[in-house]
Amino acid sequence: MKQLLILSGKGGTGKTTIAGAFIKIAEAKAYADCDVDAPNLHLIRHHASSPRRFDYYGMGKAVICADSCVNCGLCKQSCRFDAINESGRKYAIDAYACEGCGVCEAICPVGAISLKPAIAGELMLYKDDAVFSTARLKMGSGTSGKLVTEVKKQLKLEAIDADLAIIDGSPGIGCPVIASLSGVDMVLIVAEPSLSGISDMERIIKTAERFHLKIGVCVNKYDTNKDLAQKIETFCQERELPFVGKIPFDTAAVKAINKGQSLVDVDCPAGRAATKVFYKTILILNKQ
Repeated sequence: MKQLLILSGKGGTGKTTIAGAFIKIAEAKAYADCDVDAPNLHLIRHHASSPRRFDYYGMGKAVICADSCVNCGLCKQSCRFDAINESGRKYAIDAYACEGCGVCEAICPVGAISLKPAIAGELMLYKDDAVFSTARLKMGSGTSGKLVTEVKKQLKLEAIDADLAIIDGSPGIGCPVIASLSGVDMVLIVAEPSLSGISDMERIIKTAERFHLKIGVCVNKYDTNKDLAQKIETFCQERELPFVGKIPFDTAAVKAINKGQSLVDVDCPAGRAATKVFYKTILILNKQ
């Protein structure tokens, strides 16, 4: 199974919109949403059955045994996250602030503190006409990279007969993006014609190059700033990176997405441009 990952380097470029269009065009039997902090691919991909849900356990959280605690205060003094609160002579852990580092457990002289498994999110698996793996991280949890790895592992285990997997990646260049990049065959970077869009595109290209992956670049909403769109295309030519196309801003596409449809469910300029980008991308992915 070849894996095509769609990234942007920043949020709001249309990464999920392009992913939804690609899934529709390819009639993909396997796809995933690795934006676990704010998953939204399910909004334009409808499934007949409800998903199977699994609790995801991230880093442990510290718990203080009140009966054993001698109120020495060493844990509160040593916690750099200010996750230990004092009420009178009693100490308690703020689970939202606790990072599970274990310092308080190690420093407690009477062993009154222990790390307990804590639910950090939820894995979801849709399996009817296609396999769709996704997840949602709980607010305040910091193990997004690990959860992304679980999303991809779930997809690979369940979609053993699929030839192509399309993965909607996370925004940014941090831990969840690095976890998304691991093991894929190609990255399509969706850039937007803005100064921040170009800067973030360059950063995500540098990150992807470290994985020695095939890379393609397209520009979404290119006509909102044609000069910067041309600058992106020129950048790709200078770096010898495949430039696979430009997609215009299209109000018909916006209306389709608001109705829960993909970009290619309606006949519009943006949908036709996305289709051309898809076929150019697949040529690069399949090229030996």
